[in-house]
Amino acid sequence: MKLLLYGINFAPEMTGIGKYTGEMAQWLAAKGHEVRVVTAPPYYPAWAVWQGYSAKRYTREQWHGVEVLRAPLWVPRKPTGLRRLLHLGSFALTSLPSLFGQWRWRPDLVWVVVPAFACTPGALALARLAGAKAWLHIQDYEVDAAFELGLLKGGRLRACVTWAESWLLRRFDRVSTISQRMLDRARSKGVDGARLAHLPNWVDVSAVRPWTQASSYREQLGIAQDAVVALYSGNMGAKQGLEVLAEAAALLRHQSSIQFVYCGDGVGREALVQGCAGLSNVRFLDLQPAERLPELLGLADIHLLPQRADAADLVMPSKLTGMLSSGRPVVAGARPDTELGQVVANCGMLAVPDDAASFAAAVESLAAQPDLRQTLGRRARAWAEEKLARDAVLSHFEQALQDCIAGGRR
Repeated sequence: MKLLLYGINFAPEMTGIGKYTGEMAQWLAAKGHEVRVVTAPPYYPAWAVWQGYSAKRYTREQWHGVEVLRAPLWVPRKPTGLRRLLHLGSFALTSLPSLFGQWRWRPDLVWVVVPAFACTPGALALARLAGAKAWLHIQDYEVDAAFELGLLKGGRLRACVTWAESWLLRRFDRVSTISQRMLDRARSKGVDGARLAHLPNWVDVSAVRPWTQASSYREQLGIAQDAVVALYSGNMGAKQGLEVLAEAAALLRHQSSIQFVYCGDGVGREALVQGCAGLSNVRFLDLQPAERLPELLGLADIHLLPQRADAADLVMPSKLTGMLSSGRPVVAGARPDTELGQVVANCGMLAVPDDAASFAAAVESLAAQPDLRQTLGRRARAWAEEKLARDAVLSHFEQALQDCIAGGRR
């Protein structure tokens, strides 16, 4: 197969969608497929282009058998709703020369990932010109999330944008997303069920395993070996509801046996640091090297997964895969009727979304029950092995790609 992958984030060293799409490209190339990627220079989650890359010029590189074409873009230092739109739009425009330059290559399939939805018209146009199949993968519903989180406002604007989104969705040969509830939302937007595919986020269960020895992070952070560590690790952005982390730690500040560690970067980190000012039970870590991820996740006795109530079922947090694979219980801010809530209820505890007291109570309860933590951790690991193993997920995806292409070129 000749596959063209198109999206703003492709880098395994990133968190979230950048990590998954980069690993996917590498995995497909290793299976013998011709893979090209049109993307931007890596800049996430710190919203600053990484050293060694440029936001001002087009570049081409070979990476693990994948040809990567990077287009310039504008990266705001402090992203707001409008600035995010301009940022995504800048890539959608500057990437067009690289994208349409692949017409002569004649890909069998053009695969585009959302976010950014602004890239979908270009992906569709190239697929039609090249006679290729068009596949849209939705990592989160950024249009719905933008309105639900207040980044965009106005009933008339929402009606117009939603209509355009539905019109575009119906024109892809395949539409995939990462959870069953998100598939249901795609159906509600008019996508024929026969064109839908489930492509969950995955984890390398052979690499991220339950950490059975003392984590060196405890000594590094000055945490006693018998303390219970509640860990949040991942992007610190607008959809995470990070305010709960600061408030929960404040509510448990007199419980010296419970220590909180917050690891990551993003636009919400500064506010979280300020919210935790003066709390002796909180430690902060910058993003850690990928090779230390198993040990970092092994630092946790409890994983923390806050989530804003108004983002329920618009996203399925990608960080959950590593949490489950590490064999530790999870405290998540989620309603029981959401898909996230149904997963976590089997291997952790649910807290009322955006409710710090409920979050703190769940952490305190698990901290006092080591046997329950072990039981829930075993369930988490079993779920990851059965549902989220990388090779199984990507093998199924590879077959779905072949089935899509088998329908013949347009």
